[in-house]
Amino acid sequence: MKLTILGLGTMTGAILTGALDSGAVQAADVTATTRSEDSAAAARERFAGVDVRAAGGADEANADAVREADVVLLGMKPKDLVAAARGIADALPADAVVVSVAAGVTAGTIAGALRPGQPLVRTMPNTPLTVGSGVVGVAPAEGVGEEQAAAVEGLFSGSGLVVRVDERQLPAVVAAAGSAPAYVFLLAEAIAQHAVELGLDRADAEAMAAATVKGAGLMLERAVESGEQTAEDLRRAVMSPNGTTERAVTALQDGGLPQLVARAMHAAAARDREMGREFAG
Repeated sequence: MKLTILGLGTMTGAILTGALDSGAVQAADVTATTRSEDSAAAARERFAGVDVRAAGGADEANADAVREADVVLLGMKPKDLVAAARGIADALPADAVVVSVAAGVTAGTIAGALRPGQPLVRTMPNTPLTVGSGVVGVAPAEGVGEEQAAAVEGLFSGSGLVVRVDERQLPAVVAAAGSAPAYVFLLAEAIAQHAVELGLDRADAEAMAAATVKGAGLMLERAVESGEQTAEDLRRAVMSPNGTTERAVTALQDGGLPQLVARAMHAAAARDREMGREFAG
């Protein structure tokens, strides 16, 4: 499989790392573009064997990079995605799959910038991909074959959990995974802050919060994989009757934490749909 990445950055770099490590693609079959020669040189050093070019976002350079591609990953910001798609449309092989990792820009909007019938897959990854433990929602558009969809999923599988969804479910993926690392970081931030107020050193408090989030995440992941326990089961297992944890969880529930999470997730999903209307023009 020949892969082209337009806009090799932190997220797309993590995707490429996972794809190379898993064997989904070989370095010699990858072409990537960046905005500057400095960033291209750094990427060539990091990804030995990958053809990294300083395109500066120019249509001609990007078009040249996609001419022999099987899969083209659009790594630019949402506001730049449609223009970039329009710039490469005529150079794309007819069966090349275009993959978006941007929130908000719908398949219909992207398809409008490409030639009719160009295979298209929208994805929604989250930032833990950068440490090989991400979540990616993959939504193939109409007309994408099973082999093409599986190839796209294979690019992401080396970096985390891949879930195939319908495009209409992507706002939920944004709320439940794309934006969700920030919810966890906010909770860890609050835990560390109040641990300091209770007497711990700042460094110790932050280390404890980080280790606790990691450990709880691993416990939950294993429980879900085994199918033997849910998040609720694990929570209740920590709560001894009339103990410290029960008192703390009751305070969180009485303070409206479940309702706050619901409001946050609805806000994220609503913003994703709102962005879809904005980028549609």
